[in-house]
Amino acid sequence: MSLAILASRALCGLEAFSVRVEVHVGPGLPAFHVVGLPDTGVRESRERVRSAIISSGFEFPAGRITANLAPADLPKESGRFDLPIALGVLLASGQVQADPGAEIPDLQRYVFAGELSLTGAIVSVGAPLAIALAVARSEPSSTLILPPDGAAVAKRVPGLTVLAASTLVDVVEHFAGRTPLMVPQSLLSAPIDAGIACLSDVRGQASARRALEIAAAGGHSLLMAGPPGTGKSMLAHRLPGLLPRLSHEHALEVAALASISGRNHGFSDLPPFRAPHHSASAPALVGGGASPRPGEISLAHRGVLFLDELPEFERRVLESLREPLETGCVSIARSSRTLTFPARFQLVAAMNPCPCGWLGHKKMQCTCGVERIQKYRSKLSGPLLDRVDLQITLPATDANWLDAAPGESSDSVRERVVRCRERQELRQSRVNAHLDVAHIEQYCVMQSSAKKLLQEGIQRWNWSARVIHRVLRVARTLADLGEHDVIGSLHLAEAIQYRQPWQS
Repeated sequence: MSLAILASRALCGLEAFSVRVEVHVGPGLPAFHVVGLPDTGVRESRERVRSAIISSGFEFPAGRITANLAPADLPKESGRFDLPIALGVLLASGQVQADPGAEIPDLQRYVFAGELSLTGAIVSVGAPLAIALAVARSEPSSTLILPPDGAAVAKRVPGLTVLAASTLVDVVEHFAGRTPLMVPQSLLSAPIDAGIACLSDVRGQASARRALEIAAAGGHSLLMAGPPGTGKSMLAHRLPGLLPRLSHEHALEVAALASISGRNHGFSDLPPFRAPHHSASAPALVGGGASPRPGEISLAHRGVLFLDELPEFERRVLESLREPLETGCVSIARSSRTLTFPARFQLVAAMNPCPCGWLGHKKMQCTCGVERIQKYRSKLSGPLLDRVDLQITLPATDANWLDAAPGESSDSVRERVVRCRERQELRQSRVNAHLDVAHIEQYCVMQSSAKKLLQEGIQRWNWSARVIHRVLRVARTLADLGEHDVIGSLHLAEAIQYRQPWQS
């Protein structure tokens, strides 16, 4: 036949859209054209495909070759289309011949992705897990053919058949019915508890430990303010050890986002922890670039985003967090397309109470004036602070803190957190931090004394509706930790207590 049609995928953010690779070999002057909105990397596939076909012992057709990547209005990038184009050239030129009586696989059931080297070897492709997830969702009966390393990663996707191909010859032999491709071997996962810091390392700071447990139990954001050396960073780094392990589906999603960003394809059920430096730009935090990639907030999806020295970040960078904190996703608009990345992260931030850091310290003297302190704190806007559920002050440590007994371990605290989250999942199918207005009215039922206390708080501090909802969500988590169905006045009083980010 002079026309071959194969299937591949084009990445667009976390989505991998179906691409129909049509290869036609016809008479005419020798020419090789790739059409269908290809970028430079795809156009260069002509030279890679030509050399790979010749190096693999096949004949490159002397006619006019046209490779169409449809749909034509979808941008195509990277070298993952090399393999389907090369196989299409061989099929269209009649060079894939089966032995008599051999069983030939149905080409329509396969999806191809692989870059070719000049020797005919199939090399790695970017984001194999994202491609596998997209194929599993839309074409679960299809078989995905990838390079060996990408196939081993993609094999983790349940319900999807994945085959590994090392060379172009291996693929031809498979479709000629002679030597079938092998199923890749599974990658061994690293121990999930390797390198996890334990909460028992933190001596003292009982109130901060309590706030950290509440944040873990309800998925709440947390701001810690206090003098240097009070344990703010230590506490933040121990939050992932308190969170429930990721489900297999969520772990795949996290690994897919990491692979899109160009990082390794590590697979773990431990929630991710990201701690960007305060010099990070807005695109680094929320994502961006000419070809948009996920930023730190998306790499922290299903996990923790820790912002140390919060006021040292540029105000414009901090303000870019406002929408993702509410919606759980971020949309990056470019002239050609708009990409949406998931960003359901748990924000934990730490800051000093003033520029010198010693405001409120028992022995050290603060050297900052009132105007300087106000300017420092004004970097955190009211709308941003409204979106932080828990805001606490950590006192300076006592001189005898070394003699204090170790606190509870992360394992024992995580047991309570897991029970609390199971209670939330059974009741409302989400953590309390993600309750919307309708759910708050339905599930945040209060005693009459709690209602009265809430009204007093609203009148005293002039809270916005957003702050009221945040307080109710925290109170709901406190009631769940105590295994109470109704929010009491003690739950609400403790939730109100966590609305003071610093001491005056």
